Amino acid sequence: MVDPHETAPGEGRRPDEHDAVSQLVAAAQAGDRAPFERLYRMHVDRIYALCLRMVADAACAEQLTQDAFVRAWEKLRSYRARGSFAGWLHRLSARVVIEDRRRHAREARRLVSVDEEEAMRRSETMTASGLRSGHVAPRPIEAAIDLERAIAQLPPGARRAFVLHDVEGYRHREIAKITGTAEGTSKTQLHRARRLLRRALQPRTEEILP
Repeated sequence: MVDPHETAPGEGRRPDEHDAVSQLVAAAQAGDRAPFERLYRMHVDRIYALCLRMVADAACAEQLTQDAFVRAWEKLRSYRARGSFAGWLHRLSARVVIEDRRRHAREARRLVSVDEEEAMRRSETMTASGLRSGHVAPRPIEAAIDLERAIAQLPPGARRAFVLHDVEGYRHREIAKITGTAEGTSKTQLHRARRLLRRALQPRTEEILP
């Protein structure tokens, strides 16, 4: 089980913000829905962004975002203020996404988002003529859009590892706890994701990938 009270990677709030959130959480834990609705508005954009990157499907990400907040309301009494509420919510949401993907995989005998073999073939052939050496380099915003598209086309396991590690800042130990896999699996999937992204984004890789 993940310790739900650790602070989310890269997260930091001013003391007054932390106090305000703590008061909202305490009121919501007492059964008041209005403070929880305020917490929802404060965090929904980041949770949606996490879900979207993990599943690469806008409609599915919207549903999973709602599912995550329903789960958060159900589990709210288990939250203890030893760490940030945002960190607790972030980890809970990542688990909701992973559980949903596993459920669909069992039911359909395949992954819902992108077939891994097809994604591998597509990623390996994305070095189109426009990305060849000598072409005018794209503006930063165009490179960012291309990166998001390339992430969306990664095989699901590799995409999860890349999003959680390189985008969200989790360590492999934390990813292993969230996903219920071994650290070595997370490292292997991250290596695979970076390799596929480099192939897809050449020659601008050094500008946007670690």
